[in-house]
Amino acid sequence: MQGRGLRLGGLVRRMAGGGARPGVVGPVARAVRRGGAAARARLVVAAGGPARTRVVVLLACALAMASADTATVGASAVELRRALGIDNTDIGLLVTVTSIVGAVFSLPFGVLADRARRTWILAFALLTWGAAMLWSATAGSFAQLLLARVCLGGVTAAAGPTVASLVGDWFAAAERGQIYSYILTGELLGAGVGFAITGDIAALSWRAAFSILALPAFVLAWLIFRLPEPARGGRGVLAPEPGAQPAAAGPEGVGSRRPEPADPQLLAMQRGIPPDPRLVGRATPHMSVTAALRYVLAVRTNVALIISSACGYYFLAGVQTFGTEFVGGQYGIGQVAANLLLVVIGAGAVIGVLAAGPLGDALLRRGRLNARILVAAVAATAAVVLFIPALVTHSAITALPYIVLAAAALSAQNPPIDAARLDIMPPWLWGRAEGVRTFLRTAAQALAPVLFGAVSDYVFGGGTAGLKWTFVVMLIPLSGAAGFLYWATRRYPADVATAAVLTRQATP
Repeated sequence: MQGRGLRLGGLVRRMAGGGARPGVVGPVARAVRRGGAAARARLVVAAGGPARTRVVVLLACALAMASADTATVGASAVELRRALGIDNTDIGLLVTVTSIVGAVFSLPFGVLADRARRTWILAFALLTWGAAMLWSATAGSFAQLLLARVCLGGVTAAAGPTVASLVGDWFAAAERGQIYSYILTGELLGAGVGFAITGDIAALSWRAAFSILALPAFVLAWLIFRLPEPARGGRGVLAPEPGAQPAAAGPEGVGSRRPEPADPQLLAMQRGIPPDPRLVGRATPHMSVTAALRYVLAVRTNVALIISSACGYYFLAGVQTFGTEFVGGQYGIGQVAANLLLVVIGAGAVIGVLAAGPLGDALLRRGRLNARILVAAVAATAAVVLFIPALVTHSAITALPYIVLAAAALSAQNPPIDAARLDIMPPWLWGRAEGVRTFLRTAAQALAPVLFGAVSDYVFGGGTAGLKWTFVVMLIPLSGAAGFLYWATRRYPADVATAAVLTRQATP
């Protein structure tokens, strides 16, 4: 342990240019503080004011907790194998069990999100999540750790439906792509925390990593509990404050001679796009759970988005679980350096998320009704193409630009897709629709770690080579995600028009 500390200290000194010199640390610290203050101020302006920023940040943090947990398990894989005597398949099983239980509970949480106070549901889930993480840190065997993660999975299911429903009611349709970009950045930053911070702590003690990760959940639960519950049906929209107008809510049709409405449903109605006759009249605010599930799965665009999202998250779950080990073995670098490399890759993913949502909103303002789906489809195609050279090369320097761009493209799909799902559903189904999507998406995520581990161990012989060829094979479902998105671009306008008709019929 002492040698590892000396090596890490030497690395830090070399990165700092040979040591801290008098007069350097102070200016650097002040620059970091000024940069942080400028970033906070820019976020407040972009989000539309302090009240809206608070909502965005808290929802982002809620999603960050679950992704940090998954990434921490992956970054702790080596230490967990040594401490508990397990293999890659067992590591995958730890993540898979959490996901399977989360998938099962996502449906009842979707129902609750449409009927109960959502801020309290989310706060209770985070409180329970923190307690389950502390229990995981005290596990003395693989069986005990597995049981703790069963409980953990039950409460992680609350995030998807509640966050989707709250976004729909707190923010206008015209800006949801941009808002989702900010919120989903939290999901990526959580994974970065799992890889870079708790992952490095796990190199010394995986129990300490789990314990440290649990502590912020209790603070976050209290802050979300105190949030006001927005009025349902889009009537609780938080208006941007003066001087902090978000770009997506700016003048409609900027750069166009014929301004177009930025609300997809309003745009579909003004263009006279006919609704789907199969669906008109099938959805009402007081429909039963069974009827709601049937309707959600009858919307063809929604089914395509669910399948595409499941394929993308399936691949991402494998990367989160085995990414540190693959990067270290494939490119011949140590765990600390591998985690740092994954942080750089994560920065590319953040850029992709932050760019895609506003891009879809901007194209929508210019009259491209299916812009959100099209942006996601192009990003999915780029991700597959860019991952291939990154998996083949053994040089970290050669692979870095490809894998950073691939990560950006992979993550860029999510904000426009999440915003589009709200466009094609009437407000009273937002929670249940997201519950169904979370169920199927989480099921795919649940399969990913154990399948990645099993294929790596039993098909390709294990080790780094096994992981490499596993990642190559798993590009096939990622390619399927792009195909479903291109198909959805044709169905999306009619499904948006259908949601608009249903919403108007239910509005008093």
